[in-house]
Amino acid sequence: MMLQIADVLTADQVAHCRAVLDAADWIDGNATSGFQAAMAKHNQQLPQDAAAAREVGALIVQALQANPLFVSAALPRAILPPLFNRYGEGMGFGDHVDNAIRRDPSTGLPLRTDLSATLFLTDPDAYDGGELVVEDAFGSHIVKLPAGGLILYPASSLHRVTPVTRGVRTASFFWIQSLVRDDARRGLLLDMDVAIQRLSTAVGSVDPSVLSLTGTYHNLLRMWAEV
Repeated sequence: MMLQIADVLTADQVAHCRAVLDAADWIDGNATSGFQAAMAKHNQQLPQDAAAAREVGALIVQALQANPLFVSAALPRAILPPLFNRYGEGMGFGDHVDNAIRRDPSTGLPLRTDLSATLFLTDPDAYDGGELVVEDAFGSHIVKLPAGGLILYPASSLHRVTPVTRGVRTASFFWIQSLVRDDARRGLLLDMDVAIQRLSTAVGSVDPSVLSLTGTYHNLLRMWAEV
């Protein structure tokens, strides 16, 4: 399942994040790369323990937790602290797959990366290239969203960032461990949740059909969730 979520951050929030990030000190992106990624990666990254990364990361997590569509789609058990990368002219990131396990820097505990997310922080007309390309069974999906928009996709996907040929692309990226490990099951639960909300709007939340479907949704979640 791939899902685009618009306006995770407001325009004012994006402007604040960019002001903080643009004033920070960036380092070579390979400082945090695994072996495979290091062979393909050419960008800049903000150190994870930088004050700017912590400030903007906290704002992003708060916005995600308040976004009903993100919560319904990801069913997050844990959101790893957001990281930040920047691509200038000539920079890109070749084909790679994200690591299956990452450690939470605050606890040291291992977390499974079920979902990858990229939150765009630069408007698309400010740079050329820099598209996120995600491969799946249906082909290549090219993503370049307005600032404040987020793309959510299975972390098992092969993906890349095409070289930037003009301007600078700044984004946040992070991973989610979901309560429901299986992507197909998460997709079914999202479809059901959206349908229940639409039906509830049409006939009322206490309609017997709404109550029955809501019960089925929670029984499926109870069956599939790992807590």
